Amino acid sequence: MSSPSTTAGDLEFVVRTIAQTAVDNEREFGELDAVAGDGDFGYSLARGFEIVLADWDTLDRSSPAEFLKKVALVISKRVGGTSGPLWGTAFLRASGAVKDRAELDGSDAVAMLRAAAEGIKVRGKSDLGDKTMLDALIPMTEALEQHLGTGDPGAPAELAAVAASTARTAADATTPMRAMRGRQSYTGERSIGSPDPGAVAVAVIAERVAAGWPDHR
Repeated sequence: MSSPSTTAGDLEFVVRTIAQTAVDNEREFGELDAVAGDGDFGYSLARGFEIVLADWDTLDRSSPAEFLKKVALVISKRVGGTSGPLWGTAFLRASGAVKDRAELDGSDAVAMLRAAAEGIKVRGKSDLGDKTMLDALIPMTEALEQHLGTGDPGAPAELAAVAASTARTAADATTPMRAMRGRQSYTGERSIGSPDPGAVAVAVIAERVAAGWPDHR
């Protein structure tokens, strides 16, 4: 498998984009969650990632794994509701997937995303089809893995574009689903007709990463 090389700077760019996107979209994510949930998703996510941004210069950068682990700890401690444990677990599992790696490539990106999804499955007792962030995260990960397996996956920017397109399509596809996990599952039929906030967040983040990648590089 030919795998485009990435750098520690690429990982930092992605994590910082995740954090900034969470902060920038606090209102939008909250309004989406309020349709069938308790409306605190945007607020909770933004408050935790604000701390990540505030502590940015002090985060351990001795290795990709240590960097991700520190981010995970901040999120777990500072993000409220159900989002903290889920997103914290995602970053912690991603850290474990690259614990022996000093440099990263495309296959490592897939490994981190897959580990994050597995962690969310266990922590949230959820799976594909339950109308959660997994419904965007898993298809996105699979699309990246398939693209890498073509033998000519192209540059990292191309992979970012594939991730963004797949995540958006998958997030939109959660609209007719009935929520089976989380606060939205309590509303039953009312959860049908709007996309899952977590899945939308994954899509918006992926789109921001894809849009910013050329300038970042």
